[in-house]
Amino acid sequence: MRAQRRLVLGSTSHYRAELLKRLGLDFELKAPGTAETEQPGEQPAARAMRLALAKATDAGRDLDDALVIGSDQVAELDGMLLEKPLSVERAHAQLSACSARTVSFHTALCVLDKGSGKHYSYMDLTRVHFRSLGDDEISRYITREQPLDCAGSFKCEGLGISLFHRIENNDPTALIGLPLIALAQLLRDAGLSVP
Repeated sequence: MRAQRRLVLGSTSHYRAELLKRLGLDFELKAPGTAETEQPGEQPAARAMRLALAKATDAGRDLDDALVIGSDQVAELDGMLLEKPLSVERAHAQLSACSARTVSFHTALCVLDKGSGKHYSYMDLTRVHFRSLGDDEISRYITREQPLDCAGSFKCEGLGISLFHRIENNDPTALIGLPLIALAQLLRDAGLSVP
């Protein structure tokens, strides 16, 4: 295995960048410029994987021999996509809709090896079981944490954890947006030493 190659995270997400720092690897950030549009009839997991591959491809477009990471997450409540709310009103509406229900988070990961042209991928499914939430506690939560840039309107790494009854997953970092257990394995598969 090679000790270190140029590693690029195709993302503008500070959440993903903070997670990647945990692996102790030097990496660069590069905005992928990928349009995150829906395609008619596309299932949430398929959308997440398509966008993860597109982000890695777009971010790696002008690179020769680098490993490029793309990741995307799609949140779904009974088949309805939950986008980033971007406003207090939409966040309140999302959390009200999630109350006493289960939200599925499909987190796709792609590592594109620009040297060989191969790509390595992984899909995580996390199920978040919300407890019953009252309007006042939803308002207090939004005021305290301002989760307006998070799909599902919460931050599980912060106070958002108090909104849940249970979380089912294989990797706790997947819910934040970058499944590190899988990423470490994909990087090893691509020839990078981790740790």
